[in-house]
Amino acid sequence: MPWILIIQNLRAHKMRTLLTVGSLAVAVFLLCFLKTVLVSLEAGVAASATNRLIVQSAVSLFVDLPHNYQPKIEAVSGVAQVCKLQWFGAYYKEPSNFFAQFGVDTDRLQDTYPEVKLLDGSWEAFRTSRTACLIGVGLSRKFGFKLGSRIPLIGTIFPRSDGTPWEFTVAGIYESKSANVDNSTLWFDFKYLDESLRSGAAEGPIGVGVFTLRVQPGIDPTRVASDIDALFDGGPLRVQTTTEAEFQRQFVTMLGGVPMLLNSIGGGVLFAIVLAVLNTMLLSFRQRFHEIGVMKALGFTDGVAFGVLLIESLVICGSGGFVGVAASALTADTFAAAMSQILPTFQITASTVASGFGLAMLIGLMAGLFPAWQALRLECIEALRAEV
Repeated sequence: MPWILIIQNLRAHKMRTLLTVGSLAVAVFLLCFLKTVLVSLEAGVAASATNRLIVQSAVSLFVDLPHNYQPKIEAVSGVAQVCKLQWFGAYYKEPSNFFAQFGVDTDRLQDTYPEVKLLDGSWEAFRTSRTACLIGVGLSRKFGFKLGSRIPLIGTIFPRSDGTPWEFTVAGIYESKSANVDNSTLWFDFKYLDESLRSGAAEGPIGVGVFTLRVQPGIDPTRVASDIDALFDGGPLRVQTTTEAEFQRQFVTMLGGVPMLLNSIGGGVLFAIVLAVLNTMLLSFRQRFHEIGVMKALGFTDGVAFGVLLIESLVICGSGGFVGVAASALTADTFAAAMSQILPTFQITASTVASGFGLAMLIGLMAGLFPAWQALRLECIEALRAEV
């Protein structure tokens, strides 16, 4: 294969080559970013445990359930354990420093979420102090929190009556390898919140946001969910019991048409870049019309003419694809930090990088086939006469 002809043609039109490679690199970078956002949105759903159910109000997630529902749920056949989860909704110093916080049953969190592994501190310290908290490794890195650090949180849903911030002391730093528990969450003792509300030290609704329960091994979660819903059909508040995957999917559906919009943008970018590269290769074919005729007159086969155009397209697109996926990988941590509060699971995976590069090569194949096919069919006499 006359690689020298391919290299010389690319060098002869440096600006066109660089612009095509650059535009493809930007397109691949954008496609990798969009795919990562979509994958991150679904990550919690995909990583959800099959043995966990979520019990929430049938009216709305923002309607709290009574405390006394917990022992009743525990009494349902097939339920292994129930843990309270109460969304706290505070912020650290400034409203922009917002991250997830949950009040939980400290003695049940470890069994309920075994994917939460402590890197520092102890479960015992977390369980024995009302103001103790666990924080994810992401919060530790972002704000510099360490074991023993005091974290003041300003309540919005549950403000303290005297206007002072809530105070929590870091008793442990955890890391979760599962996307359904992000590493930017603070967990604290639900009793601390409940006692503060009942004593008048804080204001806000008294109740439980959701109950998370583990199903006993070998028990059908669907049957357990139906039994729990039936148990509270008569009130005082009806409940809706869902799998953890379905609960996570609710948050994705809250975004409405955002996933479809992202897919549409990606499709538009892909269509535009295919046309741009095709135009480049057609222009290259027209400019080399006579050259191809001379090649065939000198004895080069039709297959060589076909290969020169096709490989040139693959080289251009492969270079653009490589630059694009490299840029997406190098900027992954920056984007992850910037979007940690919106998409805590944002992470460019190896499959995304591979699909980005593979897509670039597919574009090269699609854009190169038509001009290469024209070069294959081009008659030597026709090319030489057209030049004259």
